[in-house]
Amino acid sequence: MSRKMKERLELTGSYTIILIMFVIIMYPLLWTLGISFNQGASLYSSSIIPKNFSLEHYVWLFTDPNSLYLKWYQNTLIVATATTISATFIIALTAYAFSRYRFVGRKYGIYAFLLLQMFPVLMGMVALYILLNIIGLLDSLLGLSLIYIGGAIPMNAFLVKGYFDTIPRELDESARMDGAGHFRVFFTIMLPLAKPILAVVLLFNFMAPFMDFILPSIILRSEENYTLALGLYNFVNDQFSNNFTRFAAGSVLIALPIATIYLILQRWLISGLTAGATKG
Repeated sequence: MSRKMKERLELTGSYTIILIMFVIIMYPLLWTLGISFNQGASLYSSSIIPKNFSLEHYVWLFTDPNSLYLKWYQNTLIVATATTISATFIIALTAYAFSRYRFVGRKYGIYAFLLLQMFPVLMGMVALYILLNIIGLLDSLLGLSLIYIGGAIPMNAFLVKGYFDTIPRELDESARMDGAGHFRVFFTIMLPLAKPILAVVLLFNFMAPFMDFILPSIILRSEENYTLALGLYNFVNDQFSNNFTRFAAGSVLIALPIATIYLILQRWLISGLTAGATKG
């Protein structure tokens, strides 16, 4: 077999694999989108493209008095925003401390971050439930946000620390020689240079409240406090409410804020991938 033929076969095989993965990923998304425009409440459809195109499910989500969808959306945005801002800031501070300073317990603190990732989150659910009950934050968005913030710190702080380690220390020393303090170095040098990794952390922290179902189902009890994942689950879980088409419509709308944040951070995400390929 000639070299040119071998390269063509390899290229064809690569494109075939990419096409198969694209179909596997896109098919359920397109099916959900098609179902959301179908009339009725049935999950089944003869084709991805709806025969009887209708916006009734989207209209119901936003206008029906019995729909709490807007409230669930608001709750999720509140939790996601609070988690994103607080967790990203705390993670950056923690990573900066572990990267630039030497203190008692530093080594064991890093080991603790790694060790915490070895245990599944479900192991701590009972303890978290009892803790929130004791401090009176059970069935509250504040309690849910605090758990998301605390859970995001260990692994993300370790990742951001690794990125901070690649930033030359000479920049810190030069700034301190010019009279800059610790916080000035952190805000004016470290944070701007770490935008790519912080953008990744911010995106993942923002997505978590939209995607997570287990934690809200344990902590939240009132329908008015539900997040989107928990609220939409009731559309297909209640004995007399198997509204799969409404569930699909609500699920499609979840992508809007996530896609918006992704587009805003896209420049830094791409530069982060480029930097990761060149930094040693």
